[in-house]
Amino acid sequence: MKVNNLMINTSNDLENKKSNKISADFGNYFKDYLNKVNEYEAQSQELEKKAAVGELDNIHEVMIAAQKSEVALGFMIEVKNKVLDAYKEIMRLQV
Repeated sequence: MKVNNLMINTSNDLENKKSNKISADFGNYFKDYLNKVNEYEAQSQELEKKAAVGELDNIHEVMIAAQKSEVALGFMIEVKNKVLDAYKEIMRLQV
């Protein structure tokens, strides 16, 4: 009987480790994406500065970088909103 209890505890530990890994993976993914959005914004600002002082001939690059930055930021905000909505929904559940 002790062996069965040990097996159950072990499986619960494995499930806890999996859920911790999943949450850590999502956290790392979100952090990495946030860094990428920051890079896009920095690149966009750098190209805007170059275009303003006349170092850049192709204005298309500036517009593409600005749109890439805007889309990435919008996507990140939507993901954050969905995560918060899911959290609020879970908190409303009655157990």
